Amino acid sequence: MNLKTIVTTVALTGLVTIGGASLNIINPQSNQVSAKEVKVMTAQATSKADMKDATGLTVTQKIAMLTKHKGMFGSGDELRRYFFGDLEPISVQPGGAGMVVNLYNKANNTTFAYCATYDVVVAVKAGKVTAFAPGEVK
Repeated sequence: MNLKTIVTTVALTGLVTIGGASLNIINPQSNQVSAKEVKVMTAQATSKADMKDATGLTVTQKIAMLTKHKGMFGSGDELRRYFFGDLEPISVQPGGAGMVVNLYNKANNTTFAYCATYDVVVAVKAGKVTAFAPGEVK
């Protein structure tokens, strides 16, 4: 090996080592702050139902809003916005303005009865419900 190559390698290794040490000298608690942030984030996200998403609402707040607005214009849009891609059709039954589709959300174990004619949610229940009572979906 060439002497010039050896000296260059030693010099670069020393700079990298000194640069890494100088970062810790400037802010010796940087690793501790990161660890505290991670602990806080995991403590806040203890249950999935209490986590807020892009809408700024928790799952329980979303279900409460849909229950409050059921039968009102716009509740179908709310349903699609809150549970986009999470709803699975499990049955169809008479009701609303003809037929109602029962949509099940596996993530929070809730069934929504949706009338596509008027684009409204007509019923909400916990669990997997294949048929709501006729009075609930009129």
